[in-house]
Amino acid sequence: MPNPSPVFANVWPTASPAYRVLFAEDAERDIEDLYRFIAGRDGTETAERILKEIETACADLAEFPARGNIPKELESIGLAEYRELHHKPWRMIYRIMGTDVVVYCVVDGRRDMQTFLERRLIR
Repeated sequence: MPNPSPVFANVWPTASPAYRVLFAEDAERDIEDLYRFIAGRDGTETAERILKEIETACADLAEFPARGNIPKELESIGLAEYRELHHKPWRMIYRIMGTDVVVYCVVDGRRDMQTFLERRLIR
């Protein structure tokens, strides 16, 4: 399982600070990789727009952290503490930890998610 107190680069303040949304280092790398991939394929404007949409969806977790569903790949192995949001083909996997919402990965949902999540979250 990943370190429960990862280093975070982004914190979004909210009007009602019920929860803080934090990105683990792996999620930050996912976002950087996603930006490079989209920018190379579709241009920087498209990459910036899509990443802004993903960041906005994640920031909304500050108000409604339990809105995401439990990823079926994790539920099938008994890990029900993680949740996910979807945006287009991307899935954001996160966990509510006290008053923090920790985003652990931002990944293309078309890949082999079972293997990816087991490697990323159970190490």
